[in-house]
Amino acid sequence: MTVYMDNNATTSLRKEALDAMIPYYTDIYGNASSKFYKIGRDAEQALYKMRENVAKSIGAANVNEIYFTSSGCEADNWAIKGAAFANQAKGNHIITTKIEHHAILNACEYLEKHGFEVTYLDVDEYGCVSAEAVEKAITDKTILISVMTANNEIGTIEPIKEISEVAKRHKIIFHTDAVQAVGHMPVNVQETGVDMLSLSAHKFHGPKGAGVLYIRNGVRIDNLIHGGGQERGKRAATENLAGIAGLDKALELAVAELGKNTAHMKKMRDRLIEGIKKNIPYCRLNGPEDERRLCNNVNFSFQYVEGESILMMLDMKGVAASSGSACASGSLDPSHVLLAIGLPHEIAHGSLRLSVSEDTTAEEVDYIIEVLPPIIQRLRDMSPLYEGVAKGDK
Repeated sequence: MTVYMDNNATTSLRKEALDAMIPYYTDIYGNASSKFYKIGRDAEQALYKMRENVAKSIGAANVNEIYFTSSGCEADNWAIKGAAFANQAKGNHIITTKIEHHAILNACEYLEKHGFEVTYLDVDEYGCVSAEAVEKAITDKTILISVMTANNEIGTIEPIKEISEVAKRHKIIFHTDAVQAVGHMPVNVQETGVDMLSLSAHKFHGPKGAGVLYIRNGVRIDNLIHGGGQERGKRAATENLAGIAGLDKALELAVAELGKNTAHMKKMRDRLIEGIKKNIPYCRLNGPEDERRLCNNVNFSFQYVEGESILMMLDMKGVAASSGSACASGSLDPSHVLLAIGLPHEIAHGSLRLSVSEDTTAEEVDYIIEVLPPIIQRLRDMSPLYEGVAKGDK
């Protein structure tokens, strides 16, 4: 049996999204900037319609607030660096959290080398940061706040609307990385009041290589790529029309089917959590156990084993999973998110992330619950640390 349980890393491409992409490889293949002939104008008109659809899907007030990128990482980098450099005459202080995606953290580290100061806020044991903590960190030099909507490793949903209100009171630009949130919870930029938002198509069954940065009108941000006049002069490069078409269709379907899909994912998530807790001792669910958890995220730490060994043995059973962020999968260090919520290194090393989708079946969940306990037990039987526990040593 083959079971895919790494949907927080990437999702399969929906057939409807693929079908939407094909005409832009075959029939409407013109450059959207080539306006002196019909095939170019057809591409331009299609691009405008897609931009309009995306704006509607995330609640943007204006179609010109939507900028297409090649990924969520690109959108995050553009938001952080672009806002910082464009507003450095006002100050040099940035606020973020210790559990952000590396696209945010590494961009902030880069800015620190260029004269900016960054405050990395602590989170509680569930991975949540409070609006009060954000407000306390603000100085007269603060120009940017960036807090993710939902964490990609432990599924924590942050109080974005409350943080946005804090930012607005202090007239500070607020960005949120919503890459993991879109398709798994309601996302509306007008309701939350954010100034910038990043998303990526391949997290909600769209194609890889297509993302969006929402920039509220009036927000100052440096250009990302200099060259032509694409994306209103802010990101030069011929638009990836096919990728954008796939993003547009996948986002449209994700929003339309959100209620049905999230209900199913929550059911599969809870079935998986209950089964693991019931059948495996010395395990810890990471992240909140209430409505603050993403509908599709399961993250456990298993004492006395290493996550990489679990993944290899699951793979032998036909199960695809991860130990944390796919963008950090090559690292031997424990997850920075798990360390931030207070786990010691030895427990953080034994983590497993399982992320379901609307296509996940009860049969697949039950298969995980069947094969995982003997894998954990086998690995523990080889662990000298567990040997003492098995003998009843303190």
